[in-house]
Amino acid sequence: MILNKDSAKKTAELLLQINAIKLSPESPFTWASGWKSPIYCDNRIILSFPEIRNYVRTEMVKQIKQLYAAPEVIAGVATGAIGMGVLVAAAMELPFVYVRPEPKSHGRKNQIEGYLAPGKKVVVIEDLISTGKSSLNAVDALRSSQADVMGMVAIFSYGFDVAVNNFEKNEVNLHTLSNYSHLIELAIANDHLKEEQLQTLLEWRKAPDQWKP
Repeated sequence: MILNKDSAKKTAELLLQINAIKLSPESPFTWASGWKSPIYCDNRIILSFPEIRNYVRTEMVKQIKQLYAAPEVIAGVATGAIGMGVLVAAAMELPFVYVRPEPKSHGRKNQIEGYLAPGKKVVVIEDLISTGKSSLNAVDALRSSQADVMGMVAIFSYGFDVAVNNFEKNEVNLHTLSNYSHLIELAIANDHLKEEQLQTLLEWRKAPDQWKP
């Protein structure tokens, strides 16, 4: 869900500006899942641009304060959301932990790194939502550690139906700064796309797991 349309537009604009989001309908990318995609999003690039990372951090803090009463811990999903999660936690003067995809195979075998007492109210920070699988895996780990997961705030979401359904099924409240719809609106308004490119992006969005260039 988007809380602030102006912020959603501004975030999409900044992500395009620094090439955190790349649109390439003619030469599709291949995701780790094997899906072919005319769009690629790498929000870790935000950390290299101080003004933009400060903007994203500030907007995330605003949303957390608007949505959740008195969170006690900020948790970042490894690895993409660790940096932004630390920035948000520092701005809110809250403890920070991060969640690995799975427990380490050595040492203390932690999946959650940092100190997290049982029963603490946690807001999860994520950089990107595709299907939601890895994000919800982090939520499961936190809940298994007896954390009270209040919800998740992410930078960007593709808005796939499978993700919406997964978050609803797992009863996780998700809000994002921006999403695919706002990105496409901005790209059209600024003449980033030709008509045939737009159609490609819209067709891909309907069934990304089946789309072929």
